[in-house]
Parts: sequence; structure tokens; C-alpha cells
Amino acid sequence: MSPALIFSLAAALLVSASVFYLFFYRNWRRQRELQQPFPEPWRRHLKDNVPIYNRLSTSHKSRLENLVQLFIAEKEFYECAGFHIDDRVRVTIAGHACLLLLERAFSNYDDVKSILVYPDIYRVQDTDSDGLVVSTSEETRAGEAWSHGRVILAWSQCEQAIVNPHGPHNVILHEFAHQLDYLDGSADGAPPLSGQDAKHWQETMTKAWDHLQHRLEHHHKPWLDPYGATEPAEFFAVLTETFFQQPEHLLEAQPEVYKAMCGYYRLDPRDFSTHKT
Repeated sequence: MSPALIFSLAAALLVSASVFYLFFYRNWRRQRELQQPFPEPWRRHLKDNVPIYNRLSTSHKSRLENLVQLFIAEKEFYECAGFHIDDRVRVTIAGHACLLLLERAFSNYDDVKSILVYPDIYRVQDTDSDGLVVSTSEETRAGEAWSHGRVILAWSQCEQAIVNPHGPHNVILHEFAHQLDYLDGSADGAPPLSGQDAKHWQETMTKAWDHLQHRLEHHHKPWLDPYGATEPAEFFAVLTETFFQQPEHLLEAQPEVYKAMCGYYRLDPRDFSTHKT
């Protein structure tokens, strides 16, 4: 065999391997992962710590289990401030986070690389500049989402989503909604949409944002947690919490917003209540 032929075969093998890795390897790896049975202890964790799981249809339960399996296989969990991460913590966080993908592709979380978990709310140094003066302040936080795929969570706040599944707050849903918002490159309250969907979203959310701001300015009871009025990115994240945890309230207060959220997440959380274990 001539050196030229050997070189050509090696080059062809290298190109084929590169193509496989770039376009097929991830899906192959995921299919292989899902061939493994879902661990029964994980299923118990979902039942005990992701309350919505118990109200899902059989098909949605299976879908959530598949998502959790992939999430735990691919994402790195890091212990912070002495907190110990076990399967209960992993499955709880993955279960709530993957509720957002019940009818969306798991690839929506491809950019999520790491989840850092603190035992409780934590303090960070925040720096602000007006161009001339730089000031530093200390803030306490329950969670954060970063554009480069890092999510930070306080476990004590995650547990609130377990004990109060119909309350206004779910820090896991909140921070992972930010990750969906980042899919188009920036967290601006408008996740990736196109055409008429994007136009309808913009019109609907702008009107709802203005209405919320007006109610707060006139000291009227807001229809959404006031934190959602701080900036558009927080508006979408808080809306996501309310959509999954208090769907009837959101539908009554803002039917057009509810319709837009149903369109984006491709489901109606009110349907969950019709399925019982």
C-alpha cells in the first residue's frame, strides 16, 4: 500500500471521526444513557421532592425521568460552603429544572455545564459603576444564572419548592428559566422565537410589563411578584415560576400572557391536576 493511499485513508478516517463526534456523538451517547433503567431510588426522590411529578400523565412521567437521567449524566454538581450533595439533591434539582423541558428539547440545556449548591442563602460582592465612581456592596442571594452555563442555588430555598409547591417562589424554575432566556445570547426576557410568535410575545409581554409597572407605581396590589418588575429578564423568570406553580392565578390575571407561556413551553400546567397517582 502506497504512502499516498495510507495518507488518504487516514485522512478519510479522521474526517469521518470528526463528523461523527460533531454531529452524532452527543445523540448516540444520550441514547446509550437512556438504555439504562431509571433507578428506583431516583423515582422515589421525584415522588417526594418534585410534587408536580405525582400529577403528571404516565407519558410525561416517563419523559421527565428521561430528562433527569440525561441531566444528571451530563451536568456537574459542585458542593459549596460545606454542603453535601447526594442523589436526593441531584434528582430534586434536575426534576424541577427539567419540568421546563417536558415538551421542549433537552438540547435547550446544552449550554448548562455546572450547578453549584450552597446550604443556604449566600453573600456576594456586587460592584457598580456610574462611569466615575465605583462602589461595592454586599448582597444576599438565593440563586444565580450565568450566561456561560453556570447555575448557583441555595438548597434551603430549593426546599421551599418541595414544601410549598403552589407558592409563588421556586428558585430552581427561576434560575433555569434564565438559562432558556440566554439561548439567544442575552437574558432580556424574550427567549428565542421567530416570526409571528416573536411578534406576539413582544406585544403581549410589553403590555403586561407596563400594566405591572403601573400597578406598582400606584401602590395597587400587583398580579405578579414585584421582583418580576425589576427588569425584563426577571419578568420572564418570575412568570415561569407563577406559570408552573400558580397557573390558575396567572390565567385569571393575565390570560394573554398565560396563552403566550403555554405556547412557549408547549403545555398547559392546568392539565397536570387531571392526572392522579
